[in-house]
Amino acid sequence: MNILIVSSEVVPFAKTGGLADVAGALSKAINKLGNHRVAVVMPKYKMIDEKKFNLKVINKSLNIGFDSKKTSARVFCGEMEKGLLVYFIDIPEYYAREGLYQKESQDYSDNAERFAHFTKAALEACKTLNFKPDIIHCHDWQAALVPVLLKGFYKQDSFFKNTATVFTIHNIGYQGNFPPEKVSFIKFPDDFYTMSGLEFYGSINFLKGGLVFSEIINTVSKKYSQEIQTPEYGCGLDGVLKERSNDLYGIINGIDYEEWSPEKDKLIKHNFDKDDLKGKAFCKKELQKELGLRQDMKVPVIGVISRIAAQKGLDLIAEVFDSMMKMDLQFVLLGSGEKELEDFFKKASERYNGKFGVKVGFDNGLAHRIEAGADMFLMPSRYEPCGLNQIYSLSYGTVPVVRATGGLDDTITDFEEDKENGNGFKFAEASAQQMLERIKIALRYYNSKEWMKIVGNGMKADFSWDASAIKYVELYGLAVRKKTGKGAAV
Repeated sequence: MNILIVSSEVVPFAKTGGLADVAGALSKAINKLGNHRVAVVMPKYKMIDEKKFNLKVINKSLNIGFDSKKTSARVFCGEMEKGLLVYFIDIPEYYAREGLYQKESQDYSDNAERFAHFTKAALEACKTLNFKPDIIHCHDWQAALVPVLLKGFYKQDSFFKNTATVFTIHNIGYQGNFPPEKVSFIKFPDDFYTMSGLEFYGSINFLKGGLVFSEIINTVSKKYSQEIQTPEYGCGLDGVLKERSNDLYGIINGIDYEEWSPEKDKLIKHNFDKDDLKGKAFCKKELQKELGLRQDMKVPVIGVISRIAAQKGLDLIAEVFDSMMKMDLQFVLLGSGEKELEDFFKKASERYNGKFGVKVGFDNGLAHRIEAGADMFLMPSRYEPCGLNQIYSLSYGTVPVVRATGGLDDTITDFEEDKENGNGFKFAEASAQQMLERIKIALRYYNSKEWMKIVGNGMKADFSWDASAIKYVELYGLAVRKKTGKGAAV
């Protein structure tokens, strides 16, 4: 198949969050499978270094204007790896800015224009390059107009006659909602602006366009695909998703084991593996020292690496923090976020000096050292589409204690419920007391012979992108069959 990945950010070129990691890693994993021709398209932001990535201009004047706005773009090309080309849409008035989506925490006022033109440019670039995609895989609201355009402007275009779309929701909370006047330049057919199309409580919702007009929808865990069909998690789009439930799938994100494995990790001093955990003990000792904890190898260390926010359940930790500190454990926290919670944990570190260490901010090296040195990893998220840190933790023999939501529920098996395969501990509600009880249970197992069984179950799990890539290719085949009524070579 010819596969085009459309994403507003891609590692290693530009990143604000996990979307970039997924777009980059998935592209490489599918390319590695062979049999498919994969290309990626993204905006050419100001921070992308042409020389570093050896980018070349391949089209100097791509006409991508909508009826009322004549706009042209340059197209650059680079290579992510052998055989995997990345095309960059260069429109300086839209993308030559410091931030990808916002400045000083404020969204750019012309984001609707910026990403509408990006999606149209992606399609026009295909035609100019004569890259006829069987599948266009669109990620999040920034790419969501691709399927809308294909059913609108390009409906009669024979070039895209057999092109199917897969649309991935990474976080349904980010939707690309705009007042109608912000998108009036697009000139879609009138019936596209109705409740059965892009209209959303008086606004125009880009994400909804992806949900309504794509052949197949997926999100980043099976549990999250179920949760977003409910009012609690659907952010107003649960009805649309329920209507499309037969076309909605969940595929867990993979992780890059070149970066996140204790055997190969270059950011920890002592490497280890599931057959020899001596290095983990050294990592724990150094973590205690680095964060000012009392040096005691017998006391379990619980780690948290997170945005310090209520969505991530950090308020639940704050609610029972004094009770936690009375328990036989040490606690380390790395992250930044809501100021009130940040201040709480900073003050708590003074009260519990030697027992609790915190670093507000982000430090990639310390993130690796926490994963390697902690005994347990706590993730009490209110919702978590996929989550990656619990998967990193499994790799490092650090036992996750998580809330059973989204990808956390899909990847962690509670040891109390399954003594053969259990790799962590789960609690059902976003409740500080439930979390505390589960921590107590985890501590009991820490002092038992069964602890190494839990650790071993986690370390032998395979969450590589190779497995996820195969599932995505199967989805692509489904989308092509839905579009054309014919099979696709997968």
